[in-house]
Amino acid sequence: MKRIVLLLIFAAGTIATNAQLSAPDIFQTTMGTLGIQPVQHASLVLKVKDLVIYADPSGADNFKGIAAPDLILVTDIHGDHFDLKTIESVKKASTVLVVPQVVADKLPVADKDHLVIMGNGGQSMQMGISISAIPMYNLPESPTAMHTKGRGNGYVLDIGGKRLYISGDTQGIPEMRSLKGIDIAFVCMNLPYTMDIKEAADAVLAFSPKIVYPYHYRGQNGLSDVSAFKTLVNAGNKNIEVRLRNWYPGK
Repeated sequence: MKRIVLLLIFAAGTIATNAQLSAPDIFQTTMGTLGIQPVQHASLVLKVKDLVIYADPSGADNFKGIAAPDLILVTDIHGDHFDLKTIESVKKASTVLVVPQVVADKLPVADKDHLVIMGNGGQSMQMGISISAIPMYNLPESPTAMHTKGRGNGYVLDIGGKRLYISGDTQGIPEMRSLKGIDIAFVCMNLPYTMDIKEAADAVLAFSPKIVYPYHYRGQNGLSDVSAFKTLVNAGNKNIEVRLRNWYPGK
């Protein structure tokens, strides 16, 4: 029965997927139905109308059965965000890559014909989607930090009136805490690379998205306790919907 339901959903024009992934979440926008597909760790797929967006695609096998991307967002240079082998495997000739300069410097010359380079504070309109690049970095700021300010991008997307925030690798920085009008947020939480669940919950309570997905929650000591994160958020604001999805199929 579950397989039949999924096939009906996909036939309606959301996201074709592979059997290992959970069903996409569905939202309504002024552009049409928006599908959000958790994939793996930092990777996710968005689809609205016939437009397919990949964020930080990693592991080509994870995208088998999913439509090729029209747009790929990359947040930073680390391998769980910038996986060149996967990008070259999944993209099509017309795919546009939206990346920070540090990633652009590592791309083949052939990819640079369809390249949008964004720095922190930059804005771009691609295929009807408004894209804003915001900082992502570790605290305290340090030139030796794993994620230095100005190198990578978090992204805020406006898709048919829905504002989505993709954090990338960051802590609860002022730029995150001051976000306004976010409908759907994807927030990382994995030590020692980003932040713990308490810091993540405190930051989420500061900018109050309508819906938040904890993602990117695998650290050196295993998976972060996202159920405890949900408890912390809802203790502070019961109106924020925390959606727990499986970002680590098979684990």
